[in-house]
Amino acid sequence: MNQSEIIKQMSDQEVKKSLVFSQLLFISIAFVLSVFLFDNLTDWQLYFNWQWREIVYYGIFSGLLVVSIDLMIMKTIPKRFYDDGGINERIFTSLSIPEIIGVTLLIAISEEFLFRGVIQTVFGYVFASTLFALVHIRYLKKPLLLISVLFVSFLIGYIFEVTGNLLVTITSHFTIDVLLGLIIYFKK
Repeated sequence: MNQSEIIKQMSDQEVKKSLVFSQLLFISIAFVLSVFLFDNLTDWQLYFNWQWREIVYYGIFSGLLVVSIDLMIMKTIPKRFYDDGGINERIFTSLSIPEIIGVTLLIAISEEFLFRGVIQTVFGYVFASTLFALVHIRYLKKPLLLISVLFVSFLIGYIFEVTGNLLVTITSHFTIDVLLGLIIYFKK
């Protein structure tokens, strides 16, 4: 049974709980790994800078660029090429607008803590970006979705290379997820 079929059998509440659980698991893994891989837990402080220009320029603008590209793809390419089996539709149509904002913020924080904050800082840009794409397993069978998630992963990883600032990558990730989530929500 594939991920799409499993999601279809779950209630809306179970889908929400599963999503939140997976993100809390990512945060927990990030914390545990940082205990073992960082010299000191205060190393986390190095990755948080309230540089508003960076946050807006690299975070928000890159997120808007990705969403614009995704919207162009949705307008020009048949849905079967970018459909993830209805999983994103199921998730975002079952949430309220405040829940979409909260869940996408949780996703951005947890995934960026793990993939950029720990994995990229210790194992490097290419490894972290590739692993990030592989974790999004439902996209692996769809070439367009795989290319898209690889592009986004390497873009956000590159942004972290340039800025060294998790607030920027969290902002970019959040911008992408919240806007695409709201687009799916309002399409219903």
